[in-house]
Amino acid sequence: MRFLGVLVGVLLVGGLTGLYIWMTLNDVLEGRAGVKQLLAALAAIGAGVFAAGVHLPSPAGRIDPKTVRQTPPFDRPRVRGVAPGEYEVVLIARAWAFEPNEIRVPRGSIVRFRVASADVIHGFLIENTNVNVMVIPGQIAEVTARFERPGEYVFLCHEYCGFGHHQMFGKVIVE
Repeated sequence: MRFLGVLVGVLLVGGLTGLYIWMTLNDVLEGRAGVKQLLAALAAIGAGVFAAGVHLPSPAGRIDPKTVRQTPPFDRPRVRGVAPGEYEVVLIARAWAFEPNEIRVPRGSIVRFRVASADVIHGFLIENTNVNVMVIPGQIAEVTARFERPGEYVFLCHEYCGFGHHQMFGKVIVE
């Protein structure tokens, strides 16, 4: 289903981009360029954003960075089952580690990550997935991924957070 959505998005954006180029060339040759090009460009961008499912990130909640470790559910960072095949991972990002730094889930699991920073801006990226969020002090970042293939998926901080940044990683083990 996702493939079909991507295909439709590519065809739609490609068609609108082609229309934009044709209108631009036509108007340039006739000496009148302007609003039509702007509207066509905005339509192409809007269709691409909609088709790709792009959205602006927003915090899933607020939290005081000074009291992250005392505030539920971040007082117990862990993996927990919430339904058959569904898990929630509560994760703390701090200089220069993730807690927990090893997460185990069964193959086919849907995992919701709830991440908060105890100090500075961090990133949370899981390789070979759609997970890539900023972890901003005072905000709770939330993102969901499905793990279909068994193996190890490395996660890391992608925002420079200080001297030990290169040591800030962990892994999701899909069994």
